[in-house]
Amino acid sequence: MGLFDFVTNAGEKMFGSDEKKEDITTVSPERINELRQERITKMIAEAGLEIEQLKVTANGELVTLEGAVKTQSDSEKATLTAGNQFGISKVDNRLAVESSEPEAIFYTVKSGDSLSGIAKEQYGSANKYMTIFKANEPMLTDPNKIYPGQVLRIPPL
Repeated sequence: MGLFDFVTNAGEKMFGSDEKKEDITTVSPERINELRQERITKMIAEAGLEIEQLKVTANGELVTLEGAVKTQSDSEKATLTAGNQFGISKVDNRLAVESSEPEAIFYTVKSGDSLSGIAKEQYGSANKYMTIFKANEPMLTDPNKIYPGQVLRIPPL
């Protein structure tokens, strides 16, 4: 798919309240890369994305995804799962897609955005907000919980 840009300071932070915390001031860049790789691999698995021979490589703010996936949709969701992490600014998606389909566009949420507003802008109808919500499941769990800097899939109608 290629190289995708994300907002570095947006997204889910690596050390959530329920995770073992490490003193980030003493963590080496190599360890941060390892933690990012582990977290992204785990999140892709939890999202139910079936990627054969998945390899996640983190190098600072860049994450590379390699492997094979059945659908374009799963490839795009893997890109978003990796990119919507705090500290990630680029995702290099090298996943081989088995069946081709039209690519979705990626939309970066701005302050004041809502799914219905994005749907009106992208599709001409605010009522199509559930199309965007469903295209971003399981990353989105509530249509009212989006945040500035988050990147969403906007699939073609």
